[in-house]
Amino acid sequence: MSKEVQVICDNIRSLYNVGSIFRTADALGITKIWLGGITGTPDQPGVKKVALGAEESVPWEHINQPWREVEKLKRRGFKIVALELTKGSQDVKMFKPKFPLVLIVGNEVAGVSPALLKRCDAVTHIPMRGIKESLNVSVAFGIAAYEIMSK
Repeated sequence: MSKEVQVICDNIRSLYNVGSIFRTADALGITKIWLGGITGTPDQPGVKKVALGAEESVPWEHINQPWREVEKLKRRGFKIVALELTKGSQDVKMFKPKFPLVLIVGNEVAGVSPALLKRCDAVTHIPMRGIKESLNVSVAFGIAAYEIMSK
């Protein structure tokens, strides 16, 4: 069974978050990063500053409408999983991934778009113990991706 994992960044505002996602993706052997909507690309200085070369080792592509790519990836056999706290989402520690898999991370304020959420095979979340409802998107990506890849 292949542990191929790709990532879709859905409208991530911060170039530094995108750069950090590239570095973590490189560390995990993520096979591709899809940069959706307003998400910055490695030709922007903020991404390169934080990615420190990982933008060269992890294949990436910018897409305007990520939901279209999700539909193509589903037809290729990928399971689509969003990292988002929703009514039916599952704790990432309890989540049993099926590979190949696409992990979707969303906008720092709005989260994963409804158009993507409705196309997901599963939604997982990181339990929070404090008063905040979420982590920084690049930190959350790192935690969830490492948890998923360890299974």
